[in-house]
Amino acid sequence: MATHASAVKRNRQRIKRTDRHRATKSGLRTQLKKARAAVAAPSATTAAVVVSAVSALDRAASKGSIPAKRASRVKGRLAAALHKAKAAG
Repeated sequence: MATHASAVKRNRQRIKRTDRHRATKSGLRTQLKKARAAVAAPSATTAAVVVSAVSALDRAASKGSIPAKRASRVKGRLAAALHKAKAAG
C-alpha cells in the first residue's frame, strides 16, 4: 500500500484513469463487433455502422485509451472489408 502522499494521489489517479479507459474500450469493442457483423452480412445500413465504429475508434485514440496507430490500422482493415463486401455484393 502506498504510504507517501504523492503515491496515494497517483494511485487515485490510476484508478480513475483505468475506469475511464475501461468504459471507452468496452464501448469500442461493442461498436467493432457490430461493424464486423454488418460487413459479414451486408445490408443497407452497413456503411453507417462502419462509420460509427470509425468514429468510436477516433474518439478512443484521441482520449488515449488506445494507441493512434492501432486505431488507424483497425480503421484501414474495416474500410478494406467494407470495400470488398461492396464489390462482392
